[in-house]
Amino acid sequence: MLSVPNVYVRPPNMRKEADAAKALLAVPDGDHLSLLNVYNNYMQNQGDKNWVWNNFLNGRALAQAENVHSQLQRTMERYDLELVSNTDQKTFYVNIRKALVCGFFMQVAHKEGKKGNYLMVKDNQVVVLHPSCGLETQPEWVLFNKFVLTMRPYIRTVTEIRPEWLLELSPTYYDLKSFPEGKTKRSLQQVLQKRQGRALSSVENGREKKHRRQQ
Repeated sequence: MLSVPNVYVRPPNMRKEADAAKALLAVPDGDHLSLLNVYNNYMQNQGDKNWVWNNFLNGRALAQAENVHSQLQRTMERYDLELVSNTDQKTFYVNIRKALVCGFFMQVAHKEGKKGNYLMVKDNQVVVLHPSCGLETQPEWVLFNKFVLTMRPYIRTVTEIRPEWLLELSPTYYDLKSFPEGKTKRSLQQVLQKRQGRALSSVENGREKKHRRQQ
């Protein structure tokens, strides 16, 4: 879905209707998840042209996405890579977001101040969310697909992430010992301290329970 043209259609004379249709397929946690939801619904409706038309979607782009998916599946089968589907709705989107962090860990920004600005990690470029972003809130940490420079510097196709995932899934890039000084590093240091505090508390609780059993 990220390698094909824009799947959303927004005719000038039907913008409200198009925006309403887009909102029905949106996932609050991020644009990447909304795109996945669009694709899954497209497949469930077997690429029905009427469904595509009624939801203001680009049928050609979705057909291209289906083709890319098939190519990736054949590649995995060729190398005997297991195809796994997660049916647990509680962890489905969390796992997707973690997978996105593994691939796009360099394209991360965190909230800066109260004016809706974000600071890109390491680049320290101040950006704002693109108007097309479907997030219902302004999360503290986000992952983005594109940096767009027009009248303002925007980040486009944005999904909320948790900062601890950066430390957990991309430890080399987010090695704070070699991380450039700045607000981003200080924010990540606070996250690391909280993680270490929780880990220490968990160890201490385990020791206390073991001691009680021995008594």
